[in-house]
Amino acid sequence: MSGYSCFAEVYDSLMQDADYKDRAALLLKLFKKYDRKPELMLDLACGTGGFSNEFAKKGIEVIGVDASEEMLTVAQNKSAQIGCDVLYICQRAENLELYGTVDGAVCCLDSLNHITDYTLFCRAIERVALFLEEERLFIFDVNTVYKHKTVLADNTFIIDQDGVYCVWQNITDKKSAVTDIILDFFISDGELYRRTGEEFSERAYTESEIENAVRLAGLKILDVLDGETGKAVSEYSERAVYVTQKVKET
Repeated sequence: MSGYSCFAEVYDSLMQDADYKDRAALLLKLFKKYDRKPELMLDLACGTGGFSNEFAKKGIEVIGVDASEEMLTVAQNKSAQIGCDVLYICQRAENLELYGTVDGAVCCLDSLNHITDYTLFCRAIERVALFLEEERLFIFDVNTVYKHKTVLADNTFIIDQDGVYCVWQNITDKKSAVTDIILDFFISDGELYRRTGEEFSERAYTESEIENAVRLAGLKILDVLDGETGKAVSEYSERAVYVTQKVKET
């Protein structure tokens, strides 16, 4: 994952459709359905704290972890402005190191796809499992192979939000399902626009690759849902939500 230094400045403007409140509510419903509401939650790859703050508003103690100092600076400012007490830590997912265990963990908005090396992808899930209490849940979502090959593909998207104009270009290797993403930002600065940019890659993992990573980490899959509808995942789902549970040692 890159530092996302430029992305941090415009991230919230571009993510207005993310609807953190509703998505966080859905995640909490899944926690309650398959386990219980966490008391201490890990929000892995928390970005600018959209989900961390929503969970904190529900009375959950939250640890937000992200590899980008710039993203965490925005997150800390947002939490301070609304009076949410979230502990933010700057770490890469595959190097996660907490001071104790948590009784719930999430990783949202295809953040795990940003890990394009499968060994590191597996290690990131293993690190979460290491600090997760037995029989507690780790819920994460990923962009699917279908989305990478047919939606992102080699397409270009234009986003125009709140003084930020973004040209989003994708270059997808359909064999590896790795998409190189090139972002050009034009940020309103008075009567002029300031140009900046960001480049990073995402990789879509197959169901078998994800299942293997989960198993190696000592977790088991309880359910896989379509990230948009909340129903069973299908071959046309663009985002898959995995509800996993840490296996109790015998």
